Amino acid sequence: MALTSRRAFLKQLGFGCAALTTSGSLPLTQTPVKPRNILFILADDLGWGDVSCYGTTPGLTPFLDEYATRGVQFTDAHAPASTCTPTRYAIFTGCYAWRKPGTGIAQGDAALLIDPTLETLPKLMQRSGMVTGAVGKWHLGMGEGPGKTDWNKPISPSANAIGFDYTFLMAATADRTPCVYVENGCVVNHDPADPIEVNYQHNYAGEPDGIRDRASLKMDWDFGHNQAVVNGIGRIGYMKGGEKARWKDEEMADIFVDKACAFMEKNRDKPFFLYLGTNDIHVPRVPHPRFVGSTPYGPRGDATRQFDDSVRRVIEKLRALGLERDTLVVISSDNGPVVNDGYKDEAEQKLDTHRPAAHWRGTKYTPFEGGHRVPFIVVWEGQIPKNQRSTALISLVDLGHTFAALRGVHPSTEALPDSFDVHQALLDPTAPSSRTAIISQDWHMSYREGDWKYVVPRRAGNAPNEKTKPQTGALFYLPGDPSETTNLIARYPEKARTLHHALLNAIRAGRTRP
Repeated sequence: MALTSRRAFLKQLGFGCAALTTSGSLPLTQTPVKPRNILFILADDLGWGDVSCYGTTPGLTPFLDEYATRGVQFTDAHAPASTCTPTRYAIFTGCYAWRKPGTGIAQGDAALLIDPTLETLPKLMQRSGMVTGAVGKWHLGMGEGPGKTDWNKPISPSANAIGFDYTFLMAATADRTPCVYVENGCVVNHDPADPIEVNYQHNYAGEPDGIRDRASLKMDWDFGHNQAVVNGIGRIGYMKGGEKARWKDEEMADIFVDKACAFMEKNRDKPFFLYLGTNDIHVPRVPHPRFVGSTPYGPRGDATRQFDDSVRRVIEKLRALGLERDTLVVISSDNGPVVNDGYKDEAEQKLDTHRPAAHWRGTKYTPFEGGHRVPFIVVWEGQIPKNQRSTALISLVDLGHTFAALRGVHPSTEALPDSFDVHQALLDPTAPSSRTAIISQDWHMSYREGDWKYVVPRRAGNAPNEKTKPQTGALFYLPGDPSETTNLIARYPEKARTLHHALLNAIRAGRTRP
């Protein structure tokens, strides 16, 4: 696409030409300084348009809007899937989740999905001399799996087995049992006299039930989320016991922030890598009372404001510790937004003119841009330019190789098979991405190469095979059609076939990085 057309396209989206400027950028030949620390904050279900500096609703994320001016705001960053478990699997393993069966949305009592023998992102950070920590949402399984994991004993294998020195996590999502925190493999506040049991088949005698006890719920369910009742809210799955260990949703954001800040303070004199996975703005959206009513958009908007404040508190702690200039900060989301995701929280009724995915088509669970194009903000005080935008194509699966390159370690040839080193793009907003293509996963896949995007036919399932006919899929030219409204497959069948076969080759090869 001609440079002038790109300028016109960006201007049409309201970006002006900031993404094309060279002002204040680092020369590509300059050797980067190694970041002493890396802080990676991953929101849950936060849409491209939910962050005000990306979207259409001013004032929803005041801290993030200001913080983005201190670094680079990426406009073509993507989750490797439009749901949480496969995205997180890809981030930590550097491998697209569709390569490993069983990495769809994980049950709350799933076994650890990541093979502890793999060379993972946190293991690479350990090898580079960092203390590693994981706080917040996990959703990659822990223990031995349904019916085998004993939540009353140290859980093995836990997230610590894949390279984290310290972990404080919820096993899955806030809408799934078990509704407890797990610190370094042990349930927090566990009471041996009140043992925990978890299953996804039947309720336990005497326990509340989301259907039978619906009238007593403090947040009603719309679909699903009607099994165990914890903190007055219906969940997916059942649990018994562990009353002292059960979380209160209203306190979750503060607890995760406190644990993240404590990790940074404890390790202030050592290089550290910290992953903070927030629950916000995933359902159930039950923000702390100080955020209730803080936006006109109901609990979903209030949870977004709470996420913004969580980031503020963590960054202010980083500053108070005197570590801001030593720390590369990356903030993103695990997939695109969803409005109604199973609870009656007025998310649809109070949406008003707010567009969580901005002008992009689709949502979480879909192969369209709104499902996997995510906000991506990078700040490193004193080392990367301020107030810049970048159009470089990147995927969250790239973080493993990219962070390793920045820290001066090299993954083995077999490790991180789909993770590209895009550190130059992180450091210089004018640098082209080393990527030319990305693959995004949903119930069916999409393949993006340059400005073209091919969506696999739904009837083909998640991945195509030799018998799949590409002409039954969809083809979009994103610069002229960012909302993916015009299927060009009949007009450009050869382009569709080319992208279809490129995707098949990526599947057969078992890897995409050189």
